[in-house]
Amino acid sequence: MHRDQSAAAWTAICNVEEILPNTGVCALLQGQQVAVFRMDDGQGSRVFAIGNYDPNAEASVLSRGLVGNLGERLVVASPIYKHHFDLQTGECLEAPEHSVPTWPARIEGGKVWVGA
Repeated sequence: MHRDQSAAAWTAICNVEEILPNTGVCALLQGQQVAVFRMDDGQGSRVFAIGNYDPNAEASVLSRGLVGNLGERLVVASPIYKHHFDLQTGECLEAPEHSVPTWPARIEGGKVWVGA
């Protein structure tokens, strides 16, 4: 489900400082809800974009989940059933058949950009 990192079109979502470190926001990208997360760790600020819809809970809530790591994987835990979604691949660790799409994301010029 991972999208090509060399996306043809990029959309500015917001200024990077508008997303608190280690949290997410929801953005509308070409009519689809996308959960955009800013992770600040020992590697500086990085951003990730995954589908906001949690297929386990049948609700658009992933942007409100808790972020962290399970081993080497950066994940968000859904606020409803606590399933973990890998921020890089969109894989649902507890139910891989309910994985979500991902989009390339980057920080450039103080803004968060998501590729479509």
